[in-house]
Amino acid sequence: MTEIEKTLENHQVRPTAMRILIYKYLAEKEIAVALTDIESAFAKAERTTLYRTLKTFEEKKIVHQIDDGTGISKYALCESGCNCEIEQDLHLHFHCNNCNETVCLTEHKIPQIKVPDGFVSENVNLVVKGICDKCSGQ
Repeated sequence: MTEIEKTLENHQVRPTAMRILIYKYLAEKEIAVALTDIESAFAKAERTTLYRTLKTFEEKKIVHQIDDGTGISKYALCESGCNCEIEQDLHLHFHCNNCNETVCLTEHKIPQIKVPDGFVSENVNLVVKGICDKCSGQ
């Protein structure tokens, strides 16, 4: 059994061929990817299969969805041990205005935000926009 298959099974996801391929594709990327990127990479696969795979991965906390302000949802693999919990697993995202790539800055955690009594936090998203290290030449 491969490492990817073990990871999927640890998240109670049956490791089908397509799920393994999509996981591998996401693991090889250093940036968050949109559904259209995945569709381009797997042109012969049905769009609904790709979408359902991403939704399953999201529900099982294998990937997290990123709203970087572009109007296109992007997906990235979660860190090992991540449960996508607001209290401990949130990290910063960076969107480059030049190359339009979005990356997870997992080493930069978002501090816990206390909301007023009666409010219930369900999602926190912090995106810094600017020029990435590749585009700035630094």
